[in-house]
Amino acid sequence: MSEKPRNILVVAHTGRDDSLEAAVTVCEQLIAAGAVPVLDRGERDDIRAVAPGLNGALAILDETVAPGDLELAIVLGGDGTILRAAELVRGCSAPLLGINLGHVGFLAESERDDLGEAVRRVLARDYHVEERMTISVRVKVDDEVVYETWALNEATVEKASRERMLEVVIEVDGRPLSSFGCDGVVMSTPTGSTAYSFSAGGPVVWPTLDAMLLVPLSAHALFARPLVVAPDSSLAVEVLARTNGSAVLWADGRRPFDLPAGARVIVRRSSVPVRLARLHSGPFTDRLVKKFDLPVHGWRGPVGRE
Repeated sequence: MSEKPRNILVVAHTGRDDSLEAAVTVCEQLIAAGAVPVLDRGERDDIRAVAPGLNGALAILDETVAPGDLELAIVLGGDGTILRAAELVRGCSAPLLGINLGHVGFLAESERDDLGEAVRRVLARDYHVEERMTISVRVKVDDEVVYETWALNEATVEKASRERMLEVVIEVDGRPLSSFGCDGVVMSTPTGSTAYSFSAGGPVVWPTLDAMLLVPLSAHALFARPLVVAPDSSLAVEVLARTNGSAVLWADGRRPFDLPAGARVIVRRSSVPVRLARLHSGPFTDRLVKKFDLPVHGWRGPVGRE
């Protein structure tokens, strides 16, 4: 019986030269080891244009290889590219290994300089997998569900017109909490606490903690503090009928959906996590210090645990 093919998804922002070059390098390394690089059709065509010799060895996602047959996804880029890759493997067991070609890159595991070593460890299955909580998002209008999606980082209800203010009521566990005018509301996972929620003044939540966050954006209210609720709670934002203008829902900064006045956006914990491949087991504190270049000079604490 022949051995099952090792299908490795490669996701890259092939519109950028550095990302395209990295994708070619990864594909060549995978092929040399007997693995099958899998790409979506558009990225396959971009790689074929600059490295035609690889064409016959590249598989196409959803055409020659099904998502459920993937072993792992190597993602080349920043967090935005990783979020796009999470959509491609949604509901599958394949973990994502991010190689940061962007800026802060909180979801990425390695940097560009470690690319070859990262691929080597993927081929050796020398990594561990951690699961990150995601949220399910449902939009209702007059008790009718009109849209459903999900997010790894956050779901955001925002005003669609710059000159207009959004009027909302926020709700926790089926009970109204407050109403106010604002630019929007962010409903986030712990993973998303270092993304849009962070920029809006929300707390940093360690990813090992299961919770959900609600962070108002530029709210005109005395009580508009960030909230942290239990993972089995529900959050909701209702766009009030008196809103003078339209609103839009974003999931992870992607998949926009226009919200009419009166729409309710309900967020709950999703039963389907995102799986991230990790090469290092360092604490999240060290990741924060590294990514934000935080000053820790002069620290005299213990090297091990207290």
